[in-house]
Amino acid sequence: MPTGSSEDLPEALTQLQTRLLFAMRLEVRKPQVVGATPGPYRRVGVISGGSFDGERLSGEILEGGNDWQTVRSDGATTIDVRLVLRTVDDALIGMTYHGMRHGPPQILKRIDSGEVVDPASYYFRISALFETSASRYAWINRIIAVGIGHRRADGPIYTLFELL
Repeated sequence: MPTGSSEDLPEALTQLQTRLLFAMRLEVRKPQVVGATPGPYRRVGVISGGSFDGERLSGEILEGGNDWQTVRSDGATTIDVRLVLRTVDDALIGMTYHGMRHGPPQILKRIDSGEVVDPASYYFRISALFETSASRYAWINRIIAVGIGHRRADGPIYTLFELL
């Protein structure tokens, strides 16, 4: 009968291993505020560009991605993003990620007003999936990445790590 304890778990199930995938900086236009809908309070950010840089792939973020944000009653903001990466060798990679940002109300208010605050003063994390038809990047179709975010006035910066 299971005990609910982690004492008997194999070592491979007791810790996460990661490898740096890339750093990504997005340029986001001023949010379109849909407001207090019958469901959540909704904002939509239009991604106007950006860049990503890593050991195995680098390039630019194409214009036209979207960041659908839900501002929850507990002050946390969830994000649902879809965008397209173009590598330096012209491959296109679709990227989707979901995440959450929360922290002390005074810190979130400063972020929402466009002020840059210490990233250690709030929580901003994402999980990402990718898809491409470029055979040289087929490996990215089969990974999950997690990231740490930081909000700047012109858009977020993320450091993404492949989960091994």
